[in-house]
Amino acid sequence: MHNTRQDRLLRTPYIEPKLAGRAPLTVLFSLLSRSDSTPLNERSRAQGFGLDNDGNVIEDPSADPSNNALEGNPNLSFEHWGEYWRKVHGPRFAHVEESDDKSLERLLRYDQLHRFAPGPTSFNAPPYRFPVDDEGKLWPTIVGHVPPYHRPAWDGVAYLHFERMDDMGLVFGNERIRQKIVPEDHAMFRNIAPIPAKQFIVLPSIADNDPITLVKLHARKTGTTRAQFQHWWLHEHAAVVMQHTGGLIRRYVQLHSLGPTEPGEPFYHPDASKFDGVSLLNFASLNDLEDFLRNEDYLAILRDEEQMIDASAGEWWTTISMTIVNRMTHEKTTAIDDRPQPFSGLESL
Repeated sequence: MHNTRQDRLLRTPYIEPKLAGRAPLTVLFSLLSRSDSTPLNERSRAQGFGLDNDGNVIEDPSADPSNNALEGNPNLSFEHWGEYWRKVHGPRFAHVEESDDKSLERLLRYDQLHRFAPGPTSFNAPPYRFPVDDEGKLWPTIVGHVPPYHRPAWDGVAYLHFERMDDMGLVFGNERIRQKIVPEDHAMFRNIAPIPAKQFIVLPSIADNDPITLVKLHARKTGTTRAQFQHWWLHEHAAVVMQHTGGLIRRYVQLHSLGPTEPGEPFYHPDASKFDGVSLLNFASLNDLEDFLRNEDYLAILRDEEQMIDASAGEWWTTISMTIVNRMTHEKTTAIDDRPQPFSGLESL
């Protein structure tokens, strides 16, 4: 039998795992874009992000791509960033320098969701269409017939789980994080849009490591409050999804945003504030996801979403899920608690 416990003990940091409970966790779901040479008028950039080889903020990322501290060759930018994020930044984040530093024990799980460009997106979903001439014949050359590529706004997500909001502040308030990880963030990322959220696991994972995650960013329709949307989403729409899994969805999670919505509020982010919730749908394979998006079950889910969700204000895309830290075993369905949990600010972030 596969020894799940041993797997967890061999994954740094070496912290004893614990059984998952039914209480909703607080998560920090941070939308990320890589530091690259895209012009500023084509992709947003957060203040202080995107550094040159001298450690200064690059005034114009497109002027001299070779001056990017993370990768000077724009042809390698996307793949080098993905490798660095997983193989260097992830282990650095989880590396404990002092034996008495117990801050990471407050982090229950940390997943990196790397956007997978060949996977389905809201801009290009199955069934895929290829260019043909007026008679339905394939062109003898692709030159002049390559469909345009629509890049999503984000390249991935840092998905961190905590038991409560205070634990989030303790982890990110640690001096090691402040002095060595945050400066690294400014060099490797172009933008970070954090969404603090209350997590509801509607369908728990059995495998606990499903490789494909469909990330759907939701914005409520005009005239609806966030509280109204989130109540409908959890108490009505979740049941619709559960009736139409097609036998293919392996995990279904709702993240209910707790973040500020108005400029001037503490930790307001103009990009993160647009979203009232995030759906995470996990699949065993990319083919399962593509099959699901083509069947009647998904169409039924989309029809129900139209009641309260403004599809034009959000987007969705495919990610490869990579677990960096996981202290929880045997994920369970979340117990529903209607009491509101307002955003209290992350004073230590």
